[in-house]
Amino acid sequence: MAAHENYDGHGAFANPAYVPSRHASTTSIPGEYRKSLDRDEGTESVKSNGSTIKIEANPDAGGYDANGNNLPTQNGSAEFTKAPHRDSWGNDIEFLMSCIALSVGLGNVWRFPFTALDNGGGAFVIPYIIVLFLVGKPVYYMEMLLGQFSSRGSVKVFDFAPIMRGVGYGQVFATGIVTTYYATLMAITLRYFIDSFYPVLPWTYCREEWGSSCFDSKPLSNDFIINMTMSNEAKTSSAEFYFINVILRQKNTIDDGIGYPSWSLALTLAFAWFVIASIIIKGVRSSGKASYFLAVFPYCIMAVLLVRSLTLPGAFDGVLYFLKPQWDKLLDPKVWYAAVTQVFFSLAICFGNIIMYASFNRFGHNIRRDCNIITTLDTFTSMLSGIIIFGILGNLAHESGTTDIKSVVQGGPGLAFISYPDAIAKFKVVPQIFSVLFFLMLFVLGIGSNVGMASCVVTVIKDRFTNAKNWIIVMGVAVVLYACGLLYITPGGQYILNLLDFFGASFVALVLAIFELIAVGWIYGVKRLCKDIYFMLGIKTSWYYRICWSIVTPAVMTAILLYTLVEYKPLEYNGYTYQPGVYIFGWCLSAFGIGQLLFWAIYGVHKRTGATLWERVKNSFKPKSNWGPLDPFILKNYKKYLDDMKVDEMFRPNGFWYRIYDNIFG
Repeated sequence: MAAHENYDGHGAFANPAYVPSRHASTTSIPGEYRKSLDRDEGTESVKSNGSTIKIEANPDAGGYDANGNNLPTQNGSAEFTKAPHRDSWGNDIEFLMSCIALSVGLGNVWRFPFTALDNGGGAFVIPYIIVLFLVGKPVYYMEMLLGQFSSRGSVKVFDFAPIMRGVGYGQVFATGIVTTYYATLMAITLRYFIDSFYPVLPWTYCREEWGSSCFDSKPLSNDFIINMTMSNEAKTSSAEFYFINVILRQKNTIDDGIGYPSWSLALTLAFAWFVIASIIIKGVRSSGKASYFLAVFPYCIMAVLLVRSLTLPGAFDGVLYFLKPQWDKLLDPKVWYAAVTQVFFSLAICFGNIIMYASFNRFGHNIRRDCNIITTLDTFTSMLSGIIIFGILGNLAHESGTTDIKSVVQGGPGLAFISYPDAIAKFKVVPQIFSVLFFLMLFVLGIGSNVGMASCVVTVIKDRFTNAKNWIIVMGVAVVLYACGLLYITPGGQYILNLLDFFGASFVALVLAIFELIAVGWIYGVKRLCKDIYFMLGIKTSWYYRICWSIVTPAVMTAILLYTLVEYKPLEYNGYTYQPGVYIFGWCLSAFGIGQLLFWAIYGVHKRTGATLWERVKNSFKPKSNWGPLDPFILKNYKKYLDDMKVDEMFRPNGFWYRIYDNIFG
């Protein structure tokens, strides 16, 4: 690297990576470099350890910033184009809290314990932790880096390789679908929260119209348990009947249509969207303030539930089942598949949300620290939830007179609304208190995650229509997604949710995640990304991240995709097989989401310059000229930083295998 320009003769060296924005008072880069603008001399003064180093304020600059504004010209003046306006967090803690509220959600409290239950309890925990370090943490850090470095949303961030911009649009499509049905889960949670204030919990007893196959979810006598065990008639809990017949009004088939929305759930859904819209109405300025409550409050309730669950009779047996490893299960590919999908959806990676949140950070923010905190806390929350739930399951097994923990509860999409209410109903002392706390916790967790997903959609629209007022976009998105959400609260709504979850969200996100990893690791390059990290944070990237970004994580995700395709069976819901036309619609939905790759690739090639089509194709794999930090001054120094790096690389080998090695370890 050409260092002579930044050497002051007193042993002080100014790395261009340490030059922060001229609008920032401090920087988090190690060494606390500060700079001041000397307009009379047309130079930048960078102070380091008491020494003052002069750097040209405007050497042969030019070009444009990310919004098309002119960069400083070659006249040697110290006048800089003002950085394009972009909202930012009120402080660094707001970003951390918002990421916690986004990533710590229903995936941890609802999905994780029962995924562990279905995959052998302790047998699932070890693969989960391994996959967290091989997939979850590297991807989370990578998306944080891309967002903060470029200050771009989940679509514009692909300016580093315009041909791959379709990844961003496809992820927004998947995020929009998830947001619509995630809000309906909040609506159902809110309905249960309201029902929890009844003197007698309404799901604890059977109605006459449910027949003799129903049994009360409240604590049962030993004689009743013995009689029920000896009976050949299949029995169903009142909690399940309540969820299916009262809350969902579910049909046995949708061959004759899906029916009309429930008016009560339509009201709770409207309230859920009102809360979401109120939080994001002013962008990160309002959502950042709300993040403190959304991130911290659920842990207060979890602490109460933890104490209560561990004091229940038989709780120890349930916790032991959760934590005791079953080593033979480690060879089962289904366990590893479950671990990857749990990490993938628990951390909300590869949906564009993390990139969007990080894009509002100040340039030098220490995101490596935040990544370690969030991924560790996410795992801790999953384990904490597992201990709480398995403690309750141990109590249910104790009350039922069985040692088989897995037999006392059922899985499926109604876990939070069948198994948990059924468990709460068996509390002998004031179950209403625990019901109110539990469903309030679920509601807050869900709102925290949905705020992030809805903000992602809003940010993409805002980046496209920069002059539109934020509140208009927010209200428009809320109304449209609310209208879509009405589909899920019809009698056939769960059939639609199951269909869209697989074809419109899960499968699309999985395929696009692989293309995102290829785009960053091999098109943009791990080496270039590590240079960006050094420029932005002043730290070198470890081999752990380099190997994961380039080889391990893409390979694991590709293996999961192949496993999904090989093991694919026609999608069903509660034993119901959809009509052929519905499957065609589902695959068309997947094709539309994944097809954004092709559409925007063609558009990207068309927009690139080049004398021939082949030159345009090649140029579309290269970063745009304005790719980099959004602030014009930092962008100018970034370009100079890259030019200095190129000088050092002129005489290196250029063979195929060396280029692969250099991309990973260079």
